[in-house]
Amino acid sequence: MITGIRGMNDILPADIPQWRLVEETARRIFGLYGFSELRSPVLEKTELFLRGMGEDTDVVEKQMYTFADKSGASVSLRPEATASVLRAVIEHGLLGQEPIQKLFSIGPMFRYERPQKGRYRQFHQINCERLGESGPLIDAETLCLAYDIASALGLSGVELEVNSLGCPSCRPAYQQSLRAFMLTRRELLCENCQRRMETNPLRVLDCKADSCRSAAAGAPVIEDYLCPPCRTHYQGVLAALTALEVPFAKNARLVRGLDYYTRTTFEISATGLGSQNAIAGGGRYDRLIADLGGPATPGIGFAFGMERLIMLLEPVTASGKGCFVAAMGDDAKEQALSLLTVLRRSGVRSEAALDKTFKVQMRHAGKSGYPLCAILGGDEIASGTVTLKDLGSGEQTSVARDRFVEAVKETLDR
Repeated sequence: MITGIRGMNDILPADIPQWRLVEETARRIFGLYGFSELRSPVLEKTELFLRGMGEDTDVVEKQMYTFADKSGASVSLRPEATASVLRAVIEHGLLGQEPIQKLFSIGPMFRYERPQKGRYRQFHQINCERLGESGPLIDAETLCLAYDIASALGLSGVELEVNSLGCPSCRPAYQQSLRAFMLTRRELLCENCQRRMETNPLRVLDCKADSCRSAAAGAPVIEDYLCPPCRTHYQGVLAALTALEVPFAKNARLVRGLDYYTRTTFEISATGLGSQNAIAGGGRYDRLIADLGGPATPGIGFAFGMERLIMLLEPVTASGKGCFVAAMGDDAKEQALSLLTVLRRSGVRSEAALDKTFKVQMRHAGKSGYPLCAILGGDEIASGTVTLKDLGSGEQTSVARDRFVEAVKETLDR
């Protein structure tokens, strides 16, 4: 037996209703905010992620699926969606067509890391990118959009945390102060963070190791180092969130894991996942499009982890509305095909098991989850009728063949 690859999971029919609920909810909320969908390929040139995410990030250093294709070019399965979406925007000149782009995407991402609950090697994200706008009101509205998606799914304990990472003008002073502080606690840091402290000390604040969290206690707070424009922007975001009636909390330790964020960064969590309770996160990236070879364009975005969302949802069952069709005898089975066609073309879900005996067909009908079964036999053919059986009560009703679809719809709509 050939089994699936570790960390790359099958999504079975029983689970599909939950996935569809998440996807349809996200699409509905994005539509309310005027966003359009973009679909990018799962395979990209490796250079895209090296330039977009930063060579010092854990994702690029350790987690990407990278290999040489038949031509010898280095390609990678996308580990996140932002770089792919922005590459498509730049390549197809979308910003030249419309300088404000509001885009979302839904699909699989790939990272080689130890599979654990809610984190797999193939995982799925709902991704949002808003390009061409830079004010604090835009940031707040984008955070509100993410909060609305989480709320619309009915999750418990939804919390939004916000921070500012400053800009290239004010961040270096904070990095210097943070590095000096962490040097006094170097022996408490994990091996990765001892290296990160030299390349990007903010990443130490993002480490989940208990020793690193302890080492960071009492560290300088970035808000104290914000330049006047960044401080005004941050205050504007918080004021706008209040105006939008979105509850939030400031978190001075929130830095996220990718190097391209500037100013606003945020994370959304929900109860039910234990200590690793983040379900979404993102922030502003005003230099990323230019870094990828496009025009200087501000942007902000976020991503939801779909597996984590689904873990938090109550079980969802597929709609049971429909009609099973059973037939007794070869002539009836042939005419039953016509009933199936008429039902489906009228928008009624229907199934049959016409290669089975009538007894087995009725057994399938009972397991189908449908409330109705249409029965066709010799008597029905002779009288031009169809017998409708209520699979719950067992009650049977004879209806004229030319009223069959109408009767089915009336029953299902009750």
